Amino acid sequence: MIVTLIVLCEVAFWVLLAVGLGLRYVARTPRLGAAVLLCEPLLEVVLLVVTAVDLKNGAAPDWKHGLAAVYIGFTVGLGHSTVTWVDARVAHRFAGGPPPVRPPKYGRARAVHEWRTAGRWILACVTALALLEAAARYVGADGGTGSLRMWQQKMLWVIGVNLVIAGSHTLFPKRDPGKDRVGAGR
Repeated sequence: MIVTLIVLCEVAFWVLLAVGLGLRYVARTPRLGAAVLLCEPLLEVVLLVVTAVDLKNGAAPDWKHGLAAVYIGFTVGLGHSTVTWVDARVAHRFAGGPPPVRPPKYGRARAVHEWRTAGRWILACVTALALLEAAARYVGADGGTGSLRMWQQKMLWVIGVNLVIAGSHTLFPKRDPGKDRVGAGR
């Protein structure tokens, strides 16, 4: 049941996003569109409550409960930026908005961009870690929390990967090839 609910939450996320942006840009009712978009966090609340009730009713914690915590964490950390990203593209395509801003490609600006991206991923993972820890403590040590601990290890791995990527852009920034050509002709 938990996996089905996760799939339904994901589908509902994209449906609410499409309806909200459709109301905002096609129907020209931005307030109603914003109200629909603000309903998206309710999906995660429902998933959290159903998962907690499932554990409370004696379900053994397994990979599905861990996946629910990870899904909620990723929605917390990445949901807003996903909505913003899609909104900019829909505004440009259907409402005559400016072209979406592309991320910088070179130097310090790219490093800053990568650290912001890493920050969102780290927030997602830390949220998931906290929910997983809460679930593990809720079930107790004798409740078989190995699958929850496995998800925690995966979240730590994702944090490490994001730190390596952002750090590599800081330590080894990509140089703009156009700037190299200007100085070479002298």
